[in-house]
Amino acid sequence: MSNPFFNEDHESIREMARDFANKTLAPIAAEVDKTEHFPLEVAKQMADLGFLGLKIPEEYGGLGLDMRSYVCVMEEIARKCATATLFISSANSLSTAPIVISGTPEQKEKYLPGVVAGEEFIAFGLTEPNAGSDAASLTTKAVKDGDDYILNGRKCFITMAPMANYTIVYAKTDPEKGAKGITCFMVDMSLPGVSCGKHEEKMGQRGVPVSDVVLEDVRVSKDCVIGEVDLGFINAMKTLSVGRVGVASMCLGMAAEAIELAVEHTKNRVQFGKPLCKHQAIAFMLADMETKLNAARGLVYNAAWLMDNGVKADKEASMAKYFAAEAAIDIINKSLQLHGGYGYSREYAIERLYRDIRVCSIYEGSSQVQQIVISGQMLK
Repeated sequence: MSNPFFNEDHESIREMARDFANKTLAPIAAEVDKTEHFPLEVAKQMADLGFLGLKIPEEYGGLGLDMRSYVCVMEEIARKCATATLFISSANSLSTAPIVISGTPEQKEKYLPGVVAGEEFIAFGLTEPNAGSDAASLTTKAVKDGDDYILNGRKCFITMAPMANYTIVYAKTDPEKGAKGITCFMVDMSLPGVSCGKHEEKMGQRGVPVSDVVLEDVRVSKDCVIGEVDLGFINAMKTLSVGRVGVASMCLGMAAEAIELAVEHTKNRVQFGKPLCKHQAIAFMLADMETKLNAARGLVYNAAWLMDNGVKADKEASMAKYFAAEAAIDIINKSLQLHGGYGYSREYAIERLYRDIRVCSIYEGSSQVQQIVISGQMLK
């Protein structure tokens, strides 16, 4: 039965992503997790397949595809290696959406092609030590000095920061205005005064480095302003709506893989004289997992479809991210339980999935932030 949300082109790129995940990512996923290193040559292969430019306009080297194409690729890649999806989501979402949404043609030409080709990386610097969920309370400042700005502040938990060529930095240009006084800047990581903090030892999704970005009297030109001065917060929120659908898609992939592993294990594991799956309590657990996954799929696919049809979908993106993350955490937890002691062993993929999924209800807006967004849309 065909899926009403997708057409043949979507399914074709899904098949391409599935094939790549099975043949290239599955064999290296455990090693990536163990060594905390994702081979850059594999990232380049993803670039060559077009995965790093799925949503980037064709005139800047991308494929110019829609949100549903992005969802298809993220879902299939996440099944075998969550770390790999960080390269894809960064390139199509947090790293580039601020530029695609608000950048000048010159900025798009300067920054987008390198990302699409897998030759340059851009980090996204919004979160701060005291401004996580409450992004509007960030304290990084940008003070105008002639035609330049002087930036001071500290961003934390910044994915790809140690390997990034640039970091998108949100800073207060008019602190008295709060969220209405924030501006988006593109900061070259090689500039004097820019440094990275210590390497974060993460629980999961370990193949991509994460660290603080420290800004000490960093001078950037006015050409580095992305969009309009003082309107950066709007840019950040629009970017995060795209990112949230990407994270939700990642959750679908990991949850689907966990269910497949659980079905396989419970069919082959014999206890009390019959396969585990023949015990009604186990079969009903599997039924609950499958139902939750498909409910999450409906929310994610609907949000992507709305975006592709030009419908404002901030609430739908938040619902998709909120439900998919919480559902996937529950599904993977149940799958590990069904594996018994084997699930607690690092020899089994479910153990890695259990660690990889946990951050999905935290980053790009925690589940509680999604509830704020959803209820805010309901009550305005």
